[in-house]
Amino acid sequence: MGIFSRFTDIVNSNINSILDKAENPEKIIRLMIQEMEDTLVEVRSAAARSIADRKESQRTLTMLEREAKEWHLKAELAVDKGRENLAKAALVEKSQALSAADALRAELTELDRGLDKLSDDIARLEAKLADARSRQQTLIARHETASRRLEVREKIHDYRIDDALVRFDHYERRMDDIEGRVEAYDLGARNDLRQEFSDLEASDAVEEELRNIKQQRENRAGDGSSNNG
Repeated sequence: MGIFSRFTDIVNSNINSILDKAENPEKIIRLMIQEMEDTLVEVRSAAARSIADRKESQRTLTMLEREAKEWHLKAELAVDKGRENLAKAALVEKSQALSAADALRAELTELDRGLDKLSDDIARLEAKLADARSRQQTLIARHETASRRLEVREKIHDYRIDDALVRFDHYERRMDDIEGRVEAYDLGARNDLRQEFSDLEASDAVEEELRNIKQQRENRAGDGSSNNG
């Protein structure tokens, strides 16, 4: 079943409203166009039949008018010949032809009105169809543009992620370098501290050894004095 089911549904439709409510506007617009094209074919076919009927009715009307004139001439001829009864019969045929012609003229008037309506309907439907086709091209262009923009954005996004990761790695390397330099200073400080303690320990040992030497010297000096006495 199409988007539209009757001609009036099409010409009175609000394409914007339909597309706004559609989950897949491109699909809906294709279905709308197909429905409009099918309806346009039907309306044109109806118009073609009406035109053919009008031509046939016009031919019949011309024939009836000619026939009425011929019966009138025959009635005059019958009067001239003194054939009054024959003249009356001819006038009866003339009257019947004129009555049929009058009825046919009324039918032609209705056919003309119908054709005018069909012409107007075709014009309205063609305008609606042109609008739908324009919307279709717009939707397709918008879809293609959006797809290209999305593709570009995705590429840019990927590049930005890569750039961010590269910058992060670079930042980490800089931090590692800074921390390494700090640790290098710390290592130097620890070495200096060890050296100071080593120096202190060495100084204590030297002092101790100096005291020992002095003590030994004093002891030797005391022993010499005792031996001399």
